Amino acid sequence: MQLIEVNSPRLARDFIRVNVELYRGDPNYIRPLDKDIHEIFDPSHNKSFRFGEAARWVLRDKEGKLAGRIAAFVNKKYKTKGDTVPVGGIGFFDCIDDQAAADLLFDVARHWLLQRGMGAMDGPINFGERDRWWGLLVDGFRPPTYCMNYNKPYYRRLFETYGFRCFFNQYCYGLDPRRELSPKILERHANLVKDPAIKSRHINKNQLEKFAADFATVYNKAWAGHGGMKELKNEQVLALFRRMRPVMDEKIVWFVYYNEEPIALFVNIPDLNQWFKYLDGRFNFWGKLKFAWLRLTRKNKRFVGLAFGVIPEFQGKGVDSYMINEAKFVVQALKQYEEYELQWIGDFNPKMISVAENFGDTFRTRQFITYRYLFDRSSEFSRHPILH
Repeated sequence: MQLIEVNSPRLARDFIRVNVELYRGDPNYIRPLDKDIHEIFDPSHNKSFRFGEAARWVLRDKEGKLAGRIAAFVNKKYKTKGDTVPVGGIGFFDCIDDQAAADLLFDVARHWLLQRGMGAMDGPINFGERDRWWGLLVDGFRPPTYCMNYNKPYYRRLFETYGFRCFFNQYCYGLDPRRELSPKILERHANLVKDPAIKSRHINKNQLEKFAADFATVYNKAWAGHGGMKELKNEQVLALFRRMRPVMDEKIVWFVYYNEEPIALFVNIPDLNQWFKYLDGRFNFWGKLKFAWLRLTRKNKRFVGLAFGVIPEFQGKGVDSYMINEAKFVVQALKQYEEYELQWIGDFNPKMISVAENFGDTFRTRQFITYRYLFDRSSEFSRHPILH
């Protein structure tokens, strides 16, 4: 077998082709947009290069056929509370069902990280934000949502045989948005709706600056400082909302206010993969035209949750139930959406797990694992610390 470091446009295309070839014929596979993968490894697009570096390899078998791929990266901003050594990352792993081939890929990534002073590697993770390409799928092998990892079931064996151990589990939750919510949610909503100070609103595309500021307020109070999450600035959120604007459905992005101060958010978006699956990875001029046509002619029946949170002062008071039921009235009236999936929640965040499991008739749709491999095999292994 031959390992080749990606150092040319042709090899970058081979890195994409490994994924396409290995999943050919899999009815659940949706090819990621080529541009989304290329941009991760482009310093002009990925700000993570300000704080680190990345490398990629492709693997060919003795006959020259593509047999695997892997990426490795270091990012000085990537830290978890309790880490005793610097931790690097691996991701975009694909491999034939062959442990020797997988070991070659893991070895080259490990040696590259060792040379850069790392003491462990987490994977599969992204060289960037956690809402994309994070974790190994181990249960729920259904078509992925946009920028979600999808892999073969045997990958778990390849990781664990090499010596990776579970750092944390990640769970996704789904529900049928056409059904009534649980009596407990309805009761909590009924209690809060009596308070004239509490209001709910969905986003207005003509007021993105206001809602971006509201998002930053809730996010920074609810998440910043937890699990390595950084504070967000208003302009960062505004840039995100502007990128989302062409595909944003105003009726599925919600905020709750108390005396006009933002206290909770519930951000969702149509599942873009329901359109992108027809583009075969291409988002060039013709791909964009086709995407525009698909949006006009193909009804998207799925939406996904990107963010859900309540500021600490209002947690445990039923605000989550109030917000969910307020959104339900509007979403059900649309008569469009038939499936909903909340993006992954780590098992290190039991409060959010509890919220997701009390949405109503929720069920786990998928499980991912983020693994860790300690380079010093005699070191004591610890899982991700629990958030309190």
